[in-house]
Amino acid sequence: MACLLLRMIAPADIPAGLGSAEAIREGDRFPRKAFRPRNSRNLSRKRRRWSLRSPHADSKYASLRFDPESGMNLPLVSSLLTSTAGEVAVSAEQKVYNVVLKQAALVKQQPRSSTALDVKPDTVIPGSVGLLKEAYDRCGEVCAEYAKTFYLGTLLMTPERRRAIWAIYVWCRRTDELVDGPNASQITPTALDRWESRLDDVFAGRPYDMLDAALSDTVSKYPVDIQPFRDMIEGMRMDLKKSRYKNFDELYLYCYYVAGTVGLMSVPVMGIAPESKATTESVYGAALALGLANQLTNILRDVGEDARRGRIYLPQDELAQAGLSDEDIFGGKVTEKWRSFMKNQIRRARMFFQQAEAGVTELNRASRWPVWASLQLYRQILDEIEANDYNNFTKRAYVSKAKKLLALPVAYGKSLISPSSLSQSSLAKT
Repeated sequence: MACLLLRMIAPADIPAGLGSAEAIREGDRFPRKAFRPRNSRNLSRKRRRWSLRSPHADSKYASLRFDPESGMNLPLVSSLLTSTAGEVAVSAEQKVYNVVLKQAALVKQQPRSSTALDVKPDTVIPGSVGLLKEAYDRCGEVCAEYAKTFYLGTLLMTPERRRAIWAIYVWCRRTDELVDGPNASQITPTALDRWESRLDDVFAGRPYDMLDAALSDTVSKYPVDIQPFRDMIEGMRMDLKKSRYKNFDELYLYCYYVAGTVGLMSVPVMGIAPESKATTESVYGAALALGLANQLTNILRDVGEDARRGRIYLPQDELAQAGLSDEDIFGGKVTEKWRSFMKNQIRRARMFFQQAEAGVTELNRASRWPVWASLQLYRQILDEIEANDYNNFTKRAYVSKAKKLLALPVAYGKSLISPSSLSQSSLAKT
């Protein structure tokens, strides 16, 4: 659910000391024994692989669309894709939903508890405690420097959960840096393959460096599955080879890869409130919705910046329906057509924020504040785009420090609200 983890600042600002690019080229190993996580025997379980790549290139988008006139919601799970040959393929939303179900099943195996820490018991390896503390402390320093608002929220968590979220945050930043950081021009598909292989080692209890060690320890203690991490790397692969998205189904999958995955990584650590009556699937669905909302907001905020890099993260078919083309995006002129198009895109993003709200309340009480802060601050970016008269070509929408400070107590107040009873999953198929 902690989807503020991703892209809170420009990825280019990430310090070279994180060493992602260098590590996947050179190895940069630390002694394995020193960083072997506790309970590493639990990591030998079989890890599933699910392909979430876009379906047939020639498929016709047959999912239900968001209707801006009636305000009808685009279902979180759409129907099917029908190829030109009459074959039926599963839509992106359905594929992602299948991943959500599998992730939720892992957490369901862990009984909800009111104890301060719901993790596996420690089996301490001599000499490892000090090194792991140093690794987690470094993750906390990175989080404090580059995600200040979120970092403040993590301080309300139990120390164990706080450190685990820091470790996940740092891995996400390092992964994002591969294609958006200062060394992005040197990154190739082969380099991403190496990064994924390195991820396998992390989950197997063989970290390469100090920062990997913190994540390796985290995934050995919480029911965190490797699939969302793999999927985020797949999103980086898409950024290397894809600069257009022909419809929202394709864009949905991309948003899941690069941001929705963060929620799936974080829920097992954040924890679900023991008094919650919500289904585990609904909480995961809300976490996914927040990730999608945040990434759609990123896209709408950065239209001009992305266009200068030759990229357009907007559904091509919806642009055409609005009477717009790539040339209009590169030209960067705000017209009535553009305003109308943007209103519809913002409405869709707000719909996902609304879907996310119910799930935040169901999280463990100590984990809610940073998530509420993420939701409120990111949603305000949409307000700023409107305040700029939809000029996201030359004006960057941002939330002022004053508004951020005002949002924090509001988010804290919302975090005190007790979980409500959800009778059915917010991901229920229609």
